[in-house]
Amino acid sequence: MSSIYIDTLGCFKNLEDSERAAGLLSEAGHELADSAETADVILVNTCGFIEDAKRESIDRILELLPYRESGKKLIVSGCLTQRYAAELFEELPEVDAIMGVNDYGKLPAIVDGLCRDRDFGRQLSVDGDTGLLLGPRKALTPQSSAFLKVAEGCDNRCAYCAIPSIRGPYRSVPIEELVCEAERLAGQSKEIVLIAQDVSAYGLDIYGRYALPELLTRLCAVSGPEWIRLMYCYEERITAELIDIMAREENICAYIDIPLQHCADGVLARMNRRSTRAGIEKTLAALREGVPGIAIRTTLMTGFPGETEDDFRELEEFVEMHRFERLGVFAYSAEDGTPALHMENKVAAEIAAERKERLMLRQLDIALENNRKLVGRTLRVLTEEIDGEGVRTGRTEFDAPEIDNTVIFTADEDVRPGDMVNVEITDAMDYDIIGKAVL
Repeated sequence: MSSIYIDTLGCFKNLEDSERAAGLLSEAGHELADSAETADVILVNTCGFIEDAKRESIDRILELLPYRESGKKLIVSGCLTQRYAAELFEELPEVDAIMGVNDYGKLPAIVDGLCRDRDFGRQLSVDGDTGLLLGPRKALTPQSSAFLKVAEGCDNRCAYCAIPSIRGPYRSVPIEELVCEAERLAGQSKEIVLIAQDVSAYGLDIYGRYALPELLTRLCAVSGPEWIRLMYCYEERITAELIDIMAREENICAYIDIPLQHCADGVLARMNRRSTRAGIEKTLAALREGVPGIAIRTTLMTGFPGETEDDFRELEEFVEMHRFERLGVFAYSAEDGTPALHMENKVAAEIAAERKERLMLRQLDIALENNRKLVGRTLRVLTEEIDGEGVRTGRTEFDAPEIDNTVIFTADEDVRPGDMVNVEITDAMDYDIIGKAVL
């Protein structure tokens, strides 16, 4: 059998796909390698969401091509290949196989063919099937946190987004399957992060109703994980029932990720978003009232076609007013196959980038102000790394893995990655807080 190194780019949803691929390969008898150097086969799981991600994916493929000179095989999969399979197959003849997002079930056979059969040849496999990728799974990240993909695809059809054409329509994973998966993760993970393109739409396609509150109730009954985190919830689907269960269940983090994109009604309408500023502000107020101390993360977009200076000033004022605990901003990227690609009144790239920078600089001050309010408090922290003798880094319930703030704290040697500890916060920076572990 062969050893395979999996290199994952992009979002948490891609990581979950890679873990499913790793599970399939392990079940077929293959081994997972820790590096490209020690592998027989290298699998690159690409991202193709926006231009920067596409460029990063291509650069990574090119970086790995020299490994083929020593006889290694190179397979490329993921969103980039789903969008541009034929072009990549033609322009990268060195790559041994190109697979789409629905083809991981074929991966063991492709690996076997590439490694055993000299006449197997190059493979192009981009299936149109939009079935769910379930079954075995093998963790590729530290076990303290695990991602649980509750659905695949998207039906929202935002004007700037290519995900529906890449990933297909929204397909929820049945509750029983998710509970079983959570039980498998519970023995090793302190945190379960619920992900999908739109977690808040969970259940509508298979149950005829929004079933996220029901799913959360079932997951909270699984013993083991101390934190359950909600990512990627659309504002218009955040119901009173959802807020109530977040407030009631202790192991649901006081945290939610709501990708708002903008606040100006005209921009939102052109984006084909269902939200309005009035609706957004009503939802934000309900969350802050219903879940005291909640950390709200959002992402905003600058430079969408037709965004005027007045629209942007409204967005600046909106950020100043709501003082989000966590905020990401990206400039609009024109994507093939999206309605926005053909819209008039394009905003110059340099203007979109300058607006992005203005928002992020303002958020630095807001983030520092928010963090200073934590000084003197004692917070529960999930330890993630040992940074030096007596120094650890970790996260609070207000921070998602990899994208949010970290806690840098001193602790005894017996505090290891994966441990939950109480940390007294003694100082604050814009995106990190400082503290010491306490009994």
